Amino acid sequence: MTGSRCDVLIIGAGPTGLVLAGLLAQRGVDVVVLERRECSRQHSRAIGLHPPALVVLTELGLAEAAVTAGVQVRSGTGWSRGRLLGELSFATAWPERPYVLTLPQRRTEALLTERLAQLAPGALRFGSEVIAVRAADDHVQVRARTVSSDDVIEWSARVVVGADGPHSTVRRSAGLAESLTRSPDCYLMGDFADPHRDPVAAVHLEPAGVVESFPLPEGMRRWVVHTSRAPRPEDPAILASLIRNRIGTAPDPATATMVSAFGVRRRLAAGLVVGSAAIIGDAAHEISPIGGQGMTLGWLDAQALAPLILQSLASRIPLQKLPATEHFERRRISAARAAARQAEFNMRLGRPMSITRARARDVLLRAALSTPARGALARAFTMRRALAG
Repeated sequence: MTGSRCDVLIIGAGPTGLVLAGLLAQRGVDVVVLERRECSRQHSRAIGLHPPALVVLTELGLAEAAVTAGVQVRSGTGWSRGRLLGELSFATAWPERPYVLTLPQRRTEALLTERLAQLAPGALRFGSEVIAVRAADDHVQVRARTVSSDDVIEWSARVVVGADGPHSTVRRSAGLAESLTRSPDCYLMGDFADPHRDPVAAVHLEPAGVVESFPLPEGMRRWVVHTSRAPRPEDPAILASLIRNRIGTAPDPATATMVSAFGVRRRLAAGLVVGSAAIIGDAAHEISPIGGQGMTLGWLDAQALAPLILQSLASRIPLQKLPATEHFERRRISAARAAARQAEFNMRLGRPMSITRARARDVLLRAALSTPARGALARAFTMRRALAG
């Protein structure tokens, strides 16, 4: 067994862990990121970068590169049974960035990885599986196994941050309580060629369940379909058939680059900091991906935590004992709960329902999309209030 030291050890090299590493590295912090995967991600679940996420990317000097690589979705349309319910423009919700940017997660992670390599060469360690975390007030011990060789490294860090996803080893080791709720909703999503290259998002609220579609770079389009309580096989032909049966048109299954089935869970940690250990992103809050808020929420966690880590390192006061930590936890937990409520509202709108209920829903939505209420909807869908969360 060998030993290593660093100031900050981040567990998990998903988008949230990489953002925090970049924010710290550009301030001169000795940071290391351990990632169990042996290489970069090849497929993308998350695709949405809301305006607050672009604020974070601006801090890292990556906003313009992301905008150049992505697609600016400036509006979305709502449909039901072949009729247009209305259009939602993002122009007034966030005038500085009047759009939601779509960029596949693997592309986003590539930008973040390249930036971290510039700021802190060698900081990212792929193929390192964390097997134990022991937190004390003034440091944290982490045992990691090298996946390729089974070598074990004992790390000692002044601060450890778990950005290691819903099944977080850091959260479990720190004894942070959580609440978990499983939803009966199941979905099937996939990426297909879009011959029309339509830059508008579309949501079809059909009695059989919602069909959503979003433009992607390189002439692709992401489709998401509610499949009721039954998970469906990850087959592009099945997904295309579901889409056609509900809205009368469908993408070409032969052009699919990814198909994935998923369920929905709501997981919220009761606290985010213990001693010198913290959790952020999906390790702290797992919410429905419907609405695409999860990645932006995690980045705002990282943005809020970075100054606390700098204070802890400078003062040698454990994270948990910093005066500002309680406010950080309260604010980020509140933001996660608000995002979870928004995601659950989105799911309710898109669940299968009777024609009678669908008609009543359509009347309400048509009214909302033709009155000043559409401004509130646009602010909600672009996470306008998230920075103040």
